Amino acid sequence: MIRPQVIWVSLCLLASQVHAATNFTSLVNLFIGTASGAHGGSGGNGFPGAAIPHAMVKVGIDVSTAPRQAGYIADNSSITGISLMHDEGTGGNTNGGYGIFPLFPLTNCQFTSCSVGLSARSTLRAAGADAATPGYFTTTFVNGIKLEATSTRRAGLIRFTYPSSTTDNHVIVDLSNDLQRSFHGGSVSVSPDGRVGLGGTFFQSYGTDNYTVYGCYDFQNPNSPPSITNLGTYQSISVSSPNTIATSTNVTNLNFPFTENTLPIQAGALLSFNNSEVLARFGVSFHSTSQACANAEEEVPDWDWDRVQAESRNKWEDVLKRLEVNVNTENSTVVELLYSSLYRASLVPANLTSENPYWESEFPFYDALFCSWDTFRTVHPLLSLLYPREWAEIVNAYIDGWRNTGYIPECRANTKAGYVQGGGDGMPILGDFAVKYSSQANALGVPMDNLYQALVDTAENTPPDWYRVGRQNTAWKAFGYIPTDWVDPSGSTGLATREASRAYEYAVGDFAVRQAAIALGRPSDEAKKYANRSMNFVNMWDANLTHDGFTGFAQRRFPNGTFAFSPPDACSPVDPKPHSCARGDDNDTGFYESSSWEMSFFAPHSMATLIRLMGGSETYINRLNHYFSKGYFQAGNEPSFEIPWLYHYANRPDLSALRIREVVSKNFNTGIGGLPGNDDSGAMAALLVFHLLGLYPVPASNQLLIGSPFVSSYTLHNDLRNVSTEFTVKGFDPSTLTSTPPSGSGLYVKRITINGHESDSLCWITFEDAVGGGEVVIEVDGDAQAAAERGCAGKLPDSLESGGFTRKMIL
Repeated sequence: MIRPQVIWVSLCLLASQVHAATNFTSLVNLFIGTASGAHGGSGGNGFPGAAIPHAMVKVGIDVSTAPRQAGYIADNSSITGISLMHDEGTGGNTNGGYGIFPLFPLTNCQFTSCSVGLSARSTLRAAGADAATPGYFTTTFVNGIKLEATSTRRAGLIRFTYPSSTTDNHVIVDLSNDLQRSFHGGSVSVSPDGRVGLGGTFFQSYGTDNYTVYGCYDFQNPNSPPSITNLGTYQSISVSSPNTIATSTNVTNLNFPFTENTLPIQAGALLSFNNSEVLARFGVSFHSTSQACANAEEEVPDWDWDRVQAESRNKWEDVLKRLEVNVNTENSTVVELLYSSLYRASLVPANLTSENPYWESEFPFYDALFCSWDTFRTVHPLLSLLYPREWAEIVNAYIDGWRNTGYIPECRANTKAGYVQGGGDGMPILGDFAVKYSSQANALGVPMDNLYQALVDTAENTPPDWYRVGRQNTAWKAFGYIPTDWVDPSGSTGLATREASRAYEYAVGDFAVRQAAIALGRPSDEAKKYANRSMNFVNMWDANLTHDGFTGFAQRRFPNGTFAFSPPDACSPVDPKPHSCARGDDNDTGFYESSSWEMSFFAPHSMATLIRLMGGSETYINRLNHYFSKGYFQAGNEPSFEIPWLYHYANRPDLSALRIREVVSKNFNTGIGGLPGNDDSGAMAALLVFHLLGLYPVPASNQLLIGSPFVSSYTLHNDLRNVSTEFTVKGFDPSTLTSTPPSGSGLYVKRITINGHESDSLCWITFEDAVGGGEVVIEVDGDAQAAAERGCAGKLPDSLESGGFTRKMIL
């Protein structure tokens, strides 16, 4: 089992071999990115508990200290329980999301006098006790009680093993203490046969709404002798004295009516057992307690731990084996990073099909879209490469959101609409699907007419509150940019900040509509309309602003056309003054989680335009170099993701190769602090997968930037087409696996052949090349001068301004 004490082995070490693995799940380290985000820590907010791919249920322990967005922190914090649902890798509320209906084991206490309160029961873990593999989690408390968990999509099993020397063993079933202490009402009931039903209303982890969820626990395993000796409930004696708690055996039902404000009470059930092993079966539902019980009965009918764990592991094997490397020959650290990242990229979004509490539908329902701003750049393109069937379900859930609300969902959390961070960033996801899989949409069950209409409606219509869903299209269409200090005469409202970065993202969204129009054979004037609108990001460009010797930067703009100055380094890692670039009305820069220095490089659909605006390729390259050397790069934030690759657009892929090695080596490792920020629903994980494979996706297009992989070969398996594509690096040099590869080491792409044919470019390949089957050979050498001279040795990556992205993809 992989433990959180795994330490970083520098990528600068020579390649080492891993021992032969019996399965891919053995290569996954679930504890990467679980260090605390407090006091300057990395705070990846990784979830290391038990879950299957895209599960609704994510079972894990909850610690007593924040920040704890996923419930867990790899430190010596006390444990308050093991709960059934969690977010994964997100920001949002620092106290976390979900954490519902936790269990907690107690021993050596009399039923009515046990310490059931949250703070009183908190217990430390034994040193080094946490361990996990995909589908399984375990730890041991300092009092010797062992905890284990495994799960299905909506249900699972939790097992407590008490020391043989203990007596009076108990289990708390907590109703009111979710991670956020946001209980707004609910109920718990205990039946004589050991079934505990729960329902509660809590505050969502990223948004303004409450959500209601239901749980069911069974403690009487029909395959074992009866073991329950006592049962009852506990509750605070009053709202004013929440920590004074009474436990009763003659009260088996508690009900707390909904209140607008958080109820500061503690309540739940308590059960006692006469044996040293207690097995609990659970189910979760967003419909009812009875449905939660039905989910448990359906998915864990036999209480068979080994079967559930094996099936969970097998599901993860299927996910991980879609990307295959020879684990016996590749660098062991790279292998661990690769498969651990692939694992995290498939934890969310969560498959809540049949659990949609809002509308009846024949289509899948996915939640934890938290948020599309985070995931459209890397997570969805990775799904498109390896998991087209699963991705089609998620795309259908986006379309069904539009079908029932009028807009593509942006940031659904806890089944409720969250906050729009940027610019309707579900749009590039749907555009990406149209470009890559429109010809197979029928086989995948995705109605392309609906997909296209969802894009158009989201591009054209302005919702009453574009802070929750959709875009501020009234302004975008009237001005060709997002104006500062402007009141929408239509009455539509939203958070009127982040003007510059929203405009750049609106442009990418419109490009996605254009791409879908071409892929679906729509009239040419439709494609032209959205192509033209996608170029409006140039209207946020202040050509007269100079900073650090470079001229031209993205800036806010007033309705009269004048620019509102924000220092280009504001909100960068080296910002000399405090500025706000977060989500909130105090944002005083016009940029979201980024600086003007950074967002000025964001136009993935027309980088040639930015190169022209910046003064040509030489100045552009100097500007990129300055961006990194000055410390403006933020490895942990999404607007920075593509920037190490951007030298490609100036015909210098050799510089991209050097920069990517530096970025990976300095910002990622296999320790608990191994992420440079939030995993962000797998966005960081998917980014690292692409870096290691030597690929980077261009949004809503069939182009993949290509570079120098961190492995000598790998194979992509696409089950929709039933083909495999092998990537081989001819001349692979393991000495390049460092932040500063030695001079002369084999880093630079010299030649690419695709099924024996010379590639048109050394800078990009098509999506068809990657999933079409056969072999892609990447030849590398160490001649830096020759690499600089040959550049892309053919076509640069496409830019709309240069007439690119015109070819309709045919699979």
